[in-house]
Amino acid sequence: MRVSVILGHPDPNSFNHALAKAAVDALQAKGIEVCYHDLQAEGFDPVLPAAELARDAVLPPLVAQHCQEISQADGLVIVHPNWWGQPPAVLKGWVDRVLRPGVAYEFLPGDGGEGVPVGLLKPMTAVVLNTSNTPVEREQAEFGDPLERIWTDCILTFCGVNRVVRRMFGVVCTSHDGQRMAWLEVAARMVSKEFAG
Repeated sequence: MRVSVILGHPDPNSFNHALAKAAVDALQAKGIEVCYHDLQAEGFDPVLPAAELARDAVLPPLVAQHCQEISQADGLVIVHPNWWGQPPAVLKGWVDRVLRPGVAYEFLPGDGGEGVPVGLLKPMTAVVLNTSNTPVEREQAEFGDPLERIWTDCILTFCGVNRVVRRMFGVVCTSHDGQRMAWLEVAARMVSKEFAG
């Protein structure tokens, strides 16, 4: 089994990095092959240039590597903070450039792009781990859950992912070390459970 772990956070000392490490450690403890990418650290450019729009475009080596890995993945873990109800730009750019036609989805013959795409990724589980500095009651009352809609309804199911499991950890900015350690254990258990191997 091969699982891609994608991290979108600029600060290497962030709790998001600790969550990604907990996920990677849990997967490796089960003997699962991990393709881990800290997008910010590897300098992933989130800007989708016009030259990459065509299905048969020649891709830069880093983008091509990500496309190959995601097409071969048996599972996916995505880690990022909730910024303005969205993923950070580096992760949104990863979606734009990597979950592309011919890799993650395609349209049926005769469909000019106006229909519903057919997912090309393997039927798999995706675990999405998010952090927030907004209390959950306020988040739900004022904003709903935009990240659930983005990942489950707008991206992953269209790409063929058949199970999306998400967890929001917070409030991070006022949390103490003990709380963070407990959250890391929750994340590790989640990942271990979803990728039983």
